[in-house]
Amino acid sequence: MKLLSKILLPVPTRSCHASSVCSVPDGLLAVWFGGHHESSDDVEIWMSRGEPDGDGHFTRWAEAVQMSRTTDEACWNPVLWADPRTGGRDVTLFFKRGKNIAPWKTFVRRSRDGGRTWDEERELCPGDETGGRGPVKDKPILLRDGTLLAGASHENPDGTVWRAFFDRSEDGGLTWERTDYLETERPVRLIQPTLWEDGKGVHALMRSDSGFIWRTDSADGGKSWSPAYPTDLPNNNSGIDLTALPDGRLALCSNPVGSDWGARTPLTLSVSRDGGKSWIRELDFVRGPGEYSYPAVIFAGDRLICTFTWRRERIMAAEVSL
Repeated sequence: MKLLSKILLPVPTRSCHASSVCSVPDGLLAVWFGGHHESSDDVEIWMSRGEPDGDGHFTRWAEAVQMSRTTDEACWNPVLWADPRTGGRDVTLFFKRGKNIAPWKTFVRRSRDGGRTWDEERELCPGDETGGRGPVKDKPILLRDGTLLAGASHENPDGTVWRAFFDRSEDGGLTWERTDYLETERPVRLIQPTLWEDGKGVHALMRSDSGFIWRTDSADGGKSWSPAYPTDLPNNNSGIDLTALPDGRLALCSNPVGSDWGARTPLTLSVSRDGGKSWIRELDFVRGPGEYSYPAVIFAGDRLICTFTWRRERIMAAEVSL
């Protein structure tokens, strides 16, 4: 694998974080939350469109536009999902809104033309007061049976309890049915699952406070899950994301720092060729002092696209050849 390009996206706010990216027919879409600082009332969801340059690299990004309705509550953790069944023309934007994390709710907007126009935002699961539904940070995946599966999690008000679960939709994301919270081998805080499917079932890796990434597996399309268990992958209690490649490899973006609330640098791409049992560190997107965190990664065309937080000041987009 080779790093082809890196570029900082046009961010119009003082601070930004938690990007997501998807492929659409004429390029890429990237979203993030931005405002004065995380959780401030002026934090909204922003989106930029990326188009290939003469060399085919995504180095041209449009000025960002606001995607959330302005309210007196912060927005958080936007997630993009482009439906592969329509070639990416049907796009869904999920995001959270709330004064803080524990009581936030999930809102959604949809586009039928690759993100050119959007319907009005609405609550994803009206009346649900559990603390947010649908994808909490990372993109959902479309299973082979047509089910849309999202990694979800809840946090209690004082942050002492984090519980992961999954949301399933059999109608393209219009309605959702959630699973039970994951059981664990020992006490641990788990949030923000990232998913893949292979011949053995569906699997998820999760952020934890134990110094390692944790895993769970499902043999019935995400309806029930094994007790979560730790992997050997270091985790600094920060966001991760992965994507499955056409040849069966898995590409994981993370900060491989094994300590609770550890440094959010370097930001690294690792690859597994055996279904996530072992991993090889391929390259660092960024290293050195600073925060480089909360990656989102997709396979687009013939390359990987990863967006991530750059020092809480900008969003960086990187391309990697396979």
